[in-house]
Amino acid sequence: MAKARKVKEIGLTMANKVGLLSEVTAAVARAKVNITAMCAYAMENTAYFMLTTDSNAKAKKALASLGVGMEEKDVVEVELPNKSGELQKVAKRIADAGIDIEYMYAAAGAGKTAICVFKTADDKKAIKVINK
Repeated sequence: MAKARKVKEIGLTMANKVGLLSEVTAAVARAKVNITAMCAYAMENTAYFMLTTDSNAKAKKALASLGVGMEEKDVVEVELPNKSGELQKVAKRIADAGIDIEYMYAAAGAGKTAICVFKTADDKKAIKVINK
C-alpha cells in the first residue's frame, strides 16, 4: 500500500556545464546529507535540479557555496511497493480525483519500496486520496 506525505523539494537552476552533477552531489555529500530523490536535466545551456533530502537546511547551506539561487516548495513524496503496477495505482487515484500532475520523478532500487515525488495542482488532496 502506498503512503504519501508532504515534503519540501529544493530546486536550483544554473548554467549547464560538464561535471555539474558531480559538483552538486559533492557539495551535498560533504554536508553529510542524504539525497532521497533527485531529478536533474539540462535544456539548451541551463541545468535544472529538483531534490529531496534528509536535511534541507544543511543541503541548502552546502549548495549555497556553489553560488546558485534556490527555492523550496512543497511536493508529495509517495513510498510504494517496488513492484509492477503500483505507480499506476497511485496515478489512477490522482487522476480519478481530478488532480493534474505537474511533474513527477522516482527512485527505486532492488529493495522492497520505491520513492516517487509528485508536484500536483492540489498536493493536499493528492495526499488524501493516495492514503485512502
